[in-house]
Amino acid sequence: MSGGDNGRPAGKGGHAPSRTSHGRRPRNGQNGNQPKTDAPKRKAVTPRELALNILVKVAESGAYSNIQLNRSLQDSGLSRQDAGLATELMYGTISRQATLDHWLSKFVSKGLHKLDKWVHQLLRMSAYQLLFLDRIPTHAAVNEAVAIAKRRGHTGISGMVNGVLRSMDRSRADLVLSAIQEKTPVATIALRHSYPEWLVARWVAAYGAETAEAICAAGNEQPHASIRVNPLMGNQEERLKQLQDSGVHAEPSAIAPSGIVVSGGGNLADTEDFRQGLWSLQDESSMLVAEVVAPKAGMKVLDCCAAPGGKSSHMAELMDGKGKVWANDLHAHKRELITSQTERLKLRNVEAVVGDAMALSERFAPESMDAVLLDAPCSGFGVIRRKPEIKWTKTEGDISEIAGLQRQLLHRVSGLVRPGGTLVYSTCTMEKEENESQIEVFLREHPEFRLDADWPDAILSNLRAAGVIGDEFDGQLQLLPQHFGSDGFYIARMVKAH
Repeated sequence: MSGGDNGRPAGKGGHAPSRTSHGRRPRNGQNGNQPKTDAPKRKAVTPRELALNILVKVAESGAYSNIQLNRSLQDSGLSRQDAGLATELMYGTISRQATLDHWLSKFVSKGLHKLDKWVHQLLRMSAYQLLFLDRIPTHAAVNEAVAIAKRRGHTGISGMVNGVLRSMDRSRADLVLSAIQEKTPVATIALRHSYPEWLVARWVAAYGAETAEAICAAGNEQPHASIRVNPLMGNQEERLKQLQDSGVHAEPSAIAPSGIVVSGGGNLADTEDFRQGLWSLQDESSMLVAEVVAPKAGMKVLDCCAAPGGKSSHMAELMDGKGKVWANDLHAHKRELITSQTERLKLRNVEAVVGDAMALSERFAPESMDAVLLDAPCSGFGVIRRKPEIKWTKTEGDISEIAGLQRQLLHRVSGLVRPGGTLVYSTCTMEKEENESQIEVFLREHPEFRLDADWPDAILSNLRAAGVIGDEFDGQLQLLPQHFGSDGFYIARMVKAH
């Protein structure tokens, strides 16, 4: 999973974040390329209109923000700079919507609930520019909002939008995060950082208030881009020099042995090096999973829930292209995502298969795999930076339901591991019900497995240097998004008794 280019600071001292330049926040193939010259001419869309259209779609239909953004940008013909603005406005508005509504409610006399959806989203997006972005002149944010309101509505709406935004601008000194004080710490954290109270309460209970607030703040930051070097076509040092020589800011990942953090590289999926398979786009936390599986050349490995194929291809690389990785996914249309990855990376030891992970024990013989990876379906709260609408669409009931599915999956696929083999379980969330508690129950019900702390030395040294783990490390890791600026991830490595 790819990240964006530059981090967005999360504010210090309880004040609203220093309003930063509108950096791009690309997601999975997003680009701001100009349309082909033979494309039919269409009326140009402004970055604010494009962002507003997506915000309305997400609000009305529950559409995925990153998918809508990618589609819209590909069709828009926006310049790279304008694509960056549209991206920042869409993600930032969704991320901060509860805080923005708290402030907007002071200035919308008839109440936000009475506004048409597009008007509400326009006010949110415009307030976000005023209060969280420093390179957007006030007049540009306000005037463009009024112009959009005139085109979509009538003079009454445009006048209301103008009045609300100008009143907010005059009251800017009072509209700071430190001024938000609710009756409880949970409510204060939730409103300051724009999260539902139930989710903040869970994190406070699991990690304490200070860490929970850090999780929330990190989830509002802009993700950075990271690439995974294909070791079959060069090493990290070579790729670092290549990127730096081309004028891109690149540095080794502080956590992933094969990772490089990149900024200023533009749309990294639209480069010849990517197309030639020299590297892949992947979050640093996600890179750790295959490294923890630690497959060797000649092994038989199963990735149970593989699409889009990043971890499967990474394992195949670590195996030096030798042996076999079966990359399974439930959905037939996702098979192409896996095969396109492996073909681009010139890997011949991956077979993409389609089927329900619950039925893998019917497809493969018992105890036939040297290693099994279950990168399980999960609540996804570790990737809120990339999909901020998750905050508003998930419920506590969803967590319990998906934890039940995870438990069944673990039980079903564990029988495929040979004696002495490895089972790795991972999720991109910070929910203990889906992570530590899940593994505790599994080990109790499957005494033939035990946690294994024999992780690669390079990973353990990085984690210890950052203070993420100590001497008590037992083979399971909960990465929080503030640890390395990467996704929140849980990984547990287990071995089966001989």
